[in-house]
Amino acid sequence: MSSPRFPYAPAPESRAIVNLRPSYGLFIAGEFVDPVDGGQFKTESPSSQEVLAEVSSAGPGDVDRAVKAARHAYENVWGPMPGRERAKYLFRVARVIQERSRELAVLESLDNGKPIKESRDVDVPLAAAHFFYHAGWADKLAYAGYGPDPRPLGVAGQVIPWNFPLLMAAWKLAPALAAGNTCVLKPAETTPLSALLLAEILQQAELPPGVVNIVTGAGQTGAAVVNHPGIDKVAFTGSTEVGKLIQRSLAGTGKRLTLELGGKAANIVFDDAPLSQAVEGIVNGIFFNQGHVCCAGSRLLVQEPIAEGVVEALQRRLGTLRLGDPLDKNTDIGAINSPQQLAKIRELAAAGEAEGAQRWSPACALPERGYWFPPTLFTGVAPAQRIAREEIFGPVLSVLTFRTPEEALEKANNTTYGLSAGVWTEKGSRILYMASRLKAGVVWANTFNRFDPASPFGGYRESGFGREGGRQGLAAYLRGAFDA
Repeated sequence: MSSPRFPYAPAPESRAIVNLRPSYGLFIAGEFVDPVDGGQFKTESPSSQEVLAEVSSAGPGDVDRAVKAARHAYENVWGPMPGRERAKYLFRVARVIQERSRELAVLESLDNGKPIKESRDVDVPLAAAHFFYHAGWADKLAYAGYGPDPRPLGVAGQVIPWNFPLLMAAWKLAPALAAGNTCVLKPAETTPLSALLLAEILQQAELPPGVVNIVTGAGQTGAAVVNHPGIDKVAFTGSTEVGKLIQRSLAGTGKRLTLELGGKAANIVFDDAPLSQAVEGIVNGIFFNQGHVCCAGSRLLVQEPIAEGVVEALQRRLGTLRLGDPLDKNTDIGAINSPQQLAKIRELAAAGEAEGAQRWSPACALPERGYWFPPTLFTGVAPAQRIAREEIFGPVLSVLTFRTPEEALEKANNTTYGLSAGVWTEKGSRILYMASRLKAGVVWANTFNRFDPASPFGGYRESGFGREGGRQGLAAYLRGAFDA
């Protein structure tokens, strides 16, 4: 006799901990200032379409001010500062992030739409961990393997996406600052608020003025940062299309560049895999953060003998996922970040049906306001179909089958991307065989979407180049590191 199932009662996190300002300026030289040649735009919550705040949009003159502030801080304060002193500031930032973790998590879910349990348990702890980890490197750069006296590059221009706003800021800022560089950070226009709260944290940590400058705005602001002649290093995380534009614009300039771009990861399940564990890993791989993850396991490759059973288990599991208010601690699937992204997901899902794949979603009531898309599963997918080739960046999983490891490798590598992959099997020899042949920068074994500041992350082909995290992530911010 099965036990009765009880409905979840709402468990909303309070918004009261977040003190939203009506408007935000640009963070330049340690202060919030009004734009000189920019404008204003509104940022809204994707779950309710509520306007949260008015945010300044930086123009070319504002970006120039930010770069000059960063240059002054680099030449006079941060660059000459001993590594052990820089480390103290990074440790202080990490501790303040921990102290204000609940506030950061609530704000991230409000502005981004992701479930609070993901902001609380993943994004904010990892952001603090990156500052802690890189603080430890600040006075040990001579032992990183890049020469006895590695030097910083200067001013780094960093453009980050909307899917992990706070975490991506930490990924970019922490290694750059540990290496002795100063930064001009441009958050995504749909999710600027956690970066602006991070600016308040930098003030609280008494980081010297100009070491970090934050300029908000749309694509034009990002282009102004990337193309400014005072920038020595560009780091970009975002779409492959924009990454290609940046690479073209910087060709011949001598600026250092790292790109972390899109992906179409294959999650490969063999017939000897622990299936219950694999199903949880599949769900985490694609439905975590509504599929707004560059390394999402959006292509599921299942060995034929277990394909039917895996799909049935997935359907049962998807039926238990709760979609709704991101601030509810019970929510598994939050809101899609913007109407533009929702339109893209709908377009590709419709293309999947039109090309002959079978679409399935659990019974799922969507809220009336906001931007929502149910967790969706496609079976009968062919490698040539758009849903198997293009990055959807949403809660949509394409299921393909294979018979042999060689066929799995052929299908997994049949993509222009090369960011991540997953392998599920009980055989260690098979894990090593697959990992050495998968054309992906990161390969997870019997898990998915595991991150650690000490582990380098990045891809190749159309997923970009360069690494973030670990000793390898420091190289992009040190002069002569690639020649060592």
